[in-house]
Amino acid sequence: MSHATDEVTPPRRIGFWGAWSLTVGVMIGSGIFLLPSVMAPYGLMGFSGWILTAAGSILLALVMSRLALRTTRSGGPYVYAREAFGDLPGFLVIWGYWASYWIAIPTVAIAFVGYLAVFFPELNQAPMAQAGVALGLIWLLGLVSLRGVREASLVQIAMTVLKLLPILAIIGFGAVAGRVENLPELNPSGTPFISVLATTALLTMWAFSGLECATIPAGDVRDPQKTIPRATMAGTITVAIVYIASTAAVMMLVPAADLADSTSPFADAAAGLGPWAPKMIAVGALISTAGCLNGLIFIAGQLPMAVAIDKLAPKAFAKRNSGGAPQLSLLVSLILGSALLLANFSGSLIDTFEFLLMMSTVTVLAPLLVSALAELRHSWASARSWAIIAILATLYAAFAIYGSGLDVMFWGMVLLLAGLPVYVLGRQRKAAKKPDPTG
Repeated sequence: MSHATDEVTPPRRIGFWGAWSLTVGVMIGSGIFLLPSVMAPYGLMGFSGWILTAAGSILLALVMSRLALRTTRSGGPYVYAREAFGDLPGFLVIWGYWASYWIAIPTVAIAFVGYLAVFFPELNQAPMAQAGVALGLIWLLGLVSLRGVREASLVQIAMTVLKLLPILAIIGFGAVAGRVENLPELNPSGTPFISVLATTALLTMWAFSGLECATIPAGDVRDPQKTIPRATMAGTITVAIVYIASTAAVMMLVPAADLADSTSPFADAAAGLGPWAPKMIAVGALISTAGCLNGLIFIAGQLPMAVAIDKLAPKAFAKRNSGGAPQLSLLVSLILGSALLLANFSGSLIDTFEFLLMMSTVTVLAPLLVSALAELRHSWASARSWAIIAILATLYAAFAIYGSGLDVMFWGMVLLLAGLPVYVLGRQRKAAKKPDPTG
């Protein structure tokens, strides 16, 4: 591990492909490998949900790209919220947002263990071994980020490319060997179009979580005001194409009746490539989840650092080591994620995964909603076309939060309010350090 220094603005180590891979790598995690089965009961009409969420996500990406043009500082949604609405909204945004990342860290690590059980079935009956493997992966990738920003970026690029290869193979195989007669009916559920649209949109919108990731390490990105908007838009469009094309390919390769009951739709779709193909998909899923986890850990370390730079958190969180990594910020995020993993591993793997996923949902969406409102405030008087885009993005983000359900909204609100005492304590300490003007 590198020795800590007081450096706050190190050389910018992340280029376009590093920023792009953060966006794509975090957005494409474990969910893509189950979505074709989840969408199958809604037939071809289910693609309306994909189109709606892709369009909404592109609107949000446009907003984040526009906001990124105005600053070179790290923090992404936190910076945008603080500059538009003040310290408290900015702090609450980053408090919940940071929590969503260290909550997501064990969530994705658990998904990795689930795919690893394809090769080691005994893991299914060994909760302690599951926890050990998940912890080992978290800290292995944590060491990559602790080593330095450049190392974390290179690993992220490599994992993003590797995770796309098996998915692109299925898309290509579907285009060549897929059969139109395998496609499901237009609307097998028989429910009204609006109901299908709403349901499938809610099922797919979580797949686009992470589109803002390239905005967060702005202080480490080369030429951030050009690189970040390009990487954010390119990454979001890449993911939209990959999701929609891969879902269509799997539907053409697996008969509709089989697909609806499949627990491994990509593996079933790959069966025609040979006996080795399902294992290839499992390896792809492992790489996909590990790449997502690497990005989550990297981002989790950036967030407390951004607050510390603004003196709303202890200055130790702003210190970087010689590799440019915010060492204390990373260690605290890793410890919190590990503790949450262990605290919730008394139940089944699926129960643990679902609980952690629920806790992280709204805290990812809320910063995007606030960012859209920040852009609306910036553009309302000077750029009405961008104001319209911001309004549409705000409505989409609000729809996503509402669609997550009352339980998720409640726990998300509790998590945000839990940050208030921390904010008040930080403000008191900041005020106490100010010199007395009366002498």
